[in-house]
Amino acid sequence: MPLIYRVRSPFGTRWNDNDQYGHLNNTVYYEAMDTAINTWMMANGGLDPRGSAIALCASSSCDFRASASFPEPLEVGIGIERLGTSSITWALGILRAGEDDGDAIATGRFVHVFVDAETRRPTPIPPAIRASVEEQLV
Repeated sequence: MPLIYRVRSPFGTRWNDNDQYGHLNNTVYYEAMDTAINTWMMANGGLDPRGSAIALCASSSCDFRASASFPEPLEVGIGIERLGTSSITWALGILRAGEDDGDAIATGRFVHVFVDAETRRPTPIPPAIRASVEEQLV
């Protein structure tokens, strides 16, 4: 059974996203996923990138299943694989706008570890972010 992405974020492709082979360069998928996650945390959980607790990417991966190219309108599907004390493992999909979750052209995974901005030591996920994840994504 395919993962169901409870949140989708629009991802407009740009002319310069295409590489010499005529499809989106692999780095664009990572940029889209990272932007979608952080935008969601800022809008729904009050993440402040200059605040006392920040989310650092500890691990990421992407599996490519099909190609896309400019000017295709895409979406990033956001789900949760694991919600820990100080980390979130995000389950992500790059989808053609309006297509089913099981038709992802790429699937990705990001692990964010929340750390104290000064010491860079792990700290609990901020309460507002945890509450938003539990309410909207789990």
